Amino acid sequence: MRLNEISYTDAKPVEGYGPGFFRIGGEVIHGGVLTGPTGTFAWGGYNDPETLLELVGLVDVLFVGTGEDVAHIPTDFRDHLEGAGIGVEAMASPAAARTYNVLLSEGRRIALAMIPI
Repeated sequence: MRLNEISYTDAKPVEGYGPGFFRIGGEVIHGGVLTGPTGTFAWGGYNDPETLLELVGLVDVLFVGTGEDVAHIPTDFRDHLEGAGIGVEAMASPAAARTYNVLLSEGRRIALAMIPI
């Protein structure tokens, strides 16, 4: 077996999550969270697409964690982001966190917005 050290650039990996919180880069965030190349911040959910527009030009894909289960995200929310040039992929928050960590370790241009479980 070959082991390689992972480098996460300036973005921080998701280290854990639980009911109502996420642990990202050693910091615990309660409620919704946005993390990526610009840092880690509280996120107001689907009613807060403007915060996500700060990622335009910095990321190719935004993973949206929809909570404990996969759920459709609001069409106007998706259209707003995709119209600005950000690809959107929705999945359950645990799957979104795992996918984000893997692609982050590959040096991809991604960000993650999650609703807690």
